[in-house]
Amino acid sequence: MSEKKRILVVEDDDVLRIMTERQLQHLGYLATTSNDGAAALQALKQAECVLILMDVQMPIMDGLEATRAIRRDEAKRSARRVPIVAMTAHPNKDKCFEAGMDDFLFKPITLERLAATISKWLAP
Repeated sequence: MSEKKRILVVEDDDVLRIMTERQLQHLGYLATTSNDGAAALQALKQAECVLILMDVQMPIMDGLEATRAIRRDEAKRSARRVPIVAMTAHPNKDKCFEAGMDDFLFKPITLERLAATISKWLAP
């Protein structure tokens, strides 16, 4: 990979956020991290990301609300739809899909499942 692709990790648990960031680095990606949905919206204004890994339950702004805001912004700007993958231990698939999420990674996240999910959404 000549230029590393950037993935946004939105996770309020410090340990899980750092672990996911390290896994992404191991896979050859750049990671930008945020600890809540509001911070994620700001991060997306600063750098273009090819994929978003979004925790569902977070303080300040949860993953569902952040996803809806991202999708509204994409529609308003006629921008490319960035895949958003829910990271959760207790999924409510219907709510996640209704909010505009595209896929799921169930916690705890293994390197193998993370790599497979990224390949699924970023395949050429």
